[in-house]
Amino acid sequence: MSENEAQAESPTSQRKDDHIRLALAQHAPERPRDYDHVRFVHHALAGGSSAAVSLASPAFSWSAPLYVTGMTGGTARAHEINRGIGILGRETGIAVACGSMGIVLREPETAASFTVLREENPDGFVMANTNANVTGAQAARIVGIMGADALQVHINAPQEIAMPEGDRDFTAWRDNIAEIVDAVEVPVIVKEVGAGLSRGSIAVLRDLGVGGVDVAGRGGTDFGAIESARRAGGARSYLASWGQSAVSALVDAAGLEGVGPWGRDAAGIGTRGAGAAGVLGSSAPAPVDERVALLASGGVRHPLDVVRALALGADAVGVAGQFLQVLVTEGPSALVDTVQEWLEEIRDLMALLGAPDIRALRRTDVLLSGPVREFAELRGIDAAAYARRSAWSQV
Repeated sequence: MSENEAQAESPTSQRKDDHIRLALAQHAPERPRDYDHVRFVHHALAGGSSAAVSLASPAFSWSAPLYVTGMTGGTARAHEINRGIGILGRETGIAVACGSMGIVLREPETAASFTVLREENPDGFVMANTNANVTGAQAARIVGIMGADALQVHINAPQEIAMPEGDRDFTAWRDNIAEIVDAVEVPVIVKEVGAGLSRGSIAVLRDLGVGGVDVAGRGGTDFGAIESARRAGGARSYLASWGQSAVSALVDAAGLEGVGPWGRDAAGIGTRGAGAAGVLGSSAPAPVDERVALLASGGVRHPLDVVRALALGADAVGVAGQFLQVLVTEGPSALVDTVQEWLEEIRDLMALLGAPDIRALRRTDVLLSGPVREFAELRGIDAAAYARRSAWSQV
């Protein structure tokens, strides 16, 4: 029996291939997203020069505010996907990630389907990925296998509840994350997988010492729907669309001390109350020189969505489904061309807005409407303040 045949017979490998198939079936860029409820106020004389725009991200000194978030690994098909992502990272310089590597601890023969990403991208910024159930020693082993520059730790309770074979006890996650942070020598980035991170969740993760959080909100690949589709009769389909979008999560996190590159004023608006630390029993906030990178993914369709997320406080924006679709239908070269086009368009949009860098985007005037405005108001956030952030609105 070949290695690929052995992998195909593994239940975990089969589940990973199911995830790829069902995620691609969800691909529908025309589907409305919360990003559609974020609009910029146009100031006709505010424009700058594309040539003067810096795309540098404060997140881990990345050269661009765009990254590929973790998707897959563990099967022959995933091997080819990760190979393409590795090529993308090498050719464009953006940060890239693999999918969950927990399977490698149980089935070491699957490691090549992950490490191919590093092999194709030996000098780039590569993120390994694992769940929050591993020990610190296991997390360190995963980082070593990948030669990773950072470790994504995904937390995904809604998916687990929808998954027929999923976990039902999440009480150890906080302690496990703290152990992982202590055990690995690279930044730990904790991410949701499509249900978003609340302000309180981000505050707790900050106090655990993580290097970054990825709010990974609703609107992209819907793992509640995927796991429901794997159940007989589509049971638990009500878990589809659980949680909040990346847009809402960014609004929720605005001004949270120690999160984002410029702390208190990261989104161009003031703080909201005293924060969640005391309520949740966390320790004192991290010093301002140890800020947590604020990343956003989930439902990004095009460069305008990237710029919208950056304007709401994200340090960098992750994409999965859109890039996966290009990779599997057109190949690695087409994906490289696509990402290069995205970077050019992001630069041009920033020039249109008169923002020479990401920090300046936080001073653009943004109109929040519909469900995003409703979310903000119900959470005690002044949505109107976003519309009056620039000097053009102070006359």
